[in-house]
Amino acid sequence: MPTLMIQGTTSDAGKSTVVAALCRYLARQGVSVAPFKPQNMALNSAVTEDGGEIGRSTALQALACGISPHSDMNPVLLKPQTDCGAQVILRGQVVGNMQALDYHAYKREAMHAVREAWQALSSRYDVIIAEGAGSPAEINLRDNDIANMGFAEMADCPVLLVGDIDRGGVFAQLVGTLALLSASEQARTLGFIINRFRGDLSLLTSGLDWLTARTGKPVLGVLPYLHGLLLDAEDSIGLPMTEAGAGALRVVVPVLPRISNHTDFDALRLHPQVALTFVGPDQPVPPADVIILPGSKHTRADLDWLRAQGWEEIIRRHLRYGGRVLGICGGFQMLGESVDDPDGLEGAAGSTPGLGLLPVRTRMVAGKQLRQVTGLILPEGVPFAGYEIHNGVSAGVALARPLMRTDAGHDDGAVSEDGQVFGTYMHGLFDTPDACAALLSRLGLRGVAAPDYRAHREQQLDRLADMVVAHLDTAWLHRCLGV
Repeated sequence: MPTLMIQGTTSDAGKSTVVAALCRYLARQGVSVAPFKPQNMALNSAVTEDGGEIGRSTALQALACGISPHSDMNPVLLKPQTDCGAQVILRGQVVGNMQALDYHAYKREAMHAVREAWQALSSRYDVIIAEGAGSPAEINLRDNDIANMGFAEMADCPVLLVGDIDRGGVFAQLVGTLALLSASEQARTLGFIINRFRGDLSLLTSGLDWLTARTGKPVLGVLPYLHGLLLDAEDSIGLPMTEAGAGALRVVVPVLPRISNHTDFDALRLHPQVALTFVGPDQPVPPADVIILPGSKHTRADLDWLRAQGWEEIIRRHLRYGGRVLGICGGFQMLGESVDDPDGLEGAAGSTPGLGLLPVRTRMVAGKQLRQVTGLILPEGVPFAGYEIHNGVSAGVALARPLMRTDAGHDDGAVSEDGQVFGTYMHGLFDTPDACAALLSRLGLRGVAAPDYRAHREQQLDRLADMVVAHLDTAWLHRCLGV
């Protein structure tokens, strides 16, 4: 079972990008390769071919391999609901909500799911590129670890350690992380990758020589900072704002505390006639043509946050002056009259008044909707492709004015009588150019072609593979994997 694991000195060191780069490079070499992330904590997720749910970044890595995402690729997904609690998903399916201490004790059982998924994946592909989570040097989490060295020890696989030089202190990151590992973990760490380097490489050479002399580990690559790289993020929102020229559609998105699948907006970042702004807590809200309420892992709690931040009045004033509002998934639920959670599926049981902009009511029910969907945007009849990931069933007279109809014959979403407020359960609607152009036309940007985000994603993955060829020791990689 040739498996290579990429671990990082910190969160956001670039592990996901490096894994995607290696996957696309190996796939271009004709290698049968698949990604694997034992445990992920993220609110950006994707629906798999087997009807499960995995982290969005792992699904992106599957696309880099040229294969469909499968729940075995990310057997443990944690979706935070509070600071100390999360929904736990094993091999694509929800097993329940757990507090942090309860999950820490549960990890022994979760390791069985990790082992079974890795073995199943290894039986279908020749090479596995695995990704750690956070840092292996988080010594308070070492007991029962399944995310980093705990998996590497179980799988008996080699590890490469990634450090982010753009943050500064990369030599301290790498040496310090290595020093906090056990002897066996140090032995299986075969080398380093330095990520996001800018400048003249000759100025770094003496440091690389020192690092190898100090640790006995080679630096297998110094990867450049890739300006303008835009790919599905694991969790962080990244770029806060995109610029556009005069006449652009101004789109504002509140950054909810539990915002989920904000990758919905990546295509809008790319659009030359959309000026996209994410507004965080206590930040001023700029003038907008469209306000989009994004998905949420805890709709009622994020509704309370919106009200506390003054967004309810901001949205009502925005509509009085002719603006438009779109709600996606949890944001759609917020637009209704109420969100009811009698069984406490997302938190404490209860009911929260919605914004009252669409006559619908939502009730949280057990059983998450997970499906990939195609259909037509109404009334134009423009094809769309998206996916659903949500709890809750909505009902009300607004649903008689749907935004779209699926190929399975089901209506989705709602449009207000005055045409200013829209809601949908579908994610990923802006990713294809025709659907993006049709939706933006409804929101006020008419007669403008939209970029093809899916084609852009493929170009960016090829860009990553080209980086591997130019800046990584690929001969070592092939020797390590035996391919």
